[in-house]
Amino acid sequence: MAKYRKYSKEFKLQAAKLVTEQGYSYDQAAKRLGTTGWSVRNWIQRFQQTGELPSKKETQPKIDEIRQLRKENAQLKMENEILKKAAAYFAKESL
Repeated sequence: MAKYRKYSKEFKLQAAKLVTEQGYSYDQAAKRLGTTGWSVRNWIQRFQQTGELPSKKETQPKIDEIRQLRKENAQLKMENEILKKAAAYFAKESL
């Protein structure tokens, strides 16, 4: 017989917000919280039906923006590392 865990409403809402507001996938959020992607997906659907979370149409632009900003952030970090290495190289060369 399988054991089912009971989660509080606050826990479920925070898990749903990881996906809807922070751009995590169902499985990423579930793995982080120790639950299943299926559960997180169901929680999101329930909260959207009750109006406690905005619908997917309202959150998709936010998710797209977060993905774009993460990609830009990764590129800027890479460029920053290149500049650090170049500065170290030229500082060593001038000594």
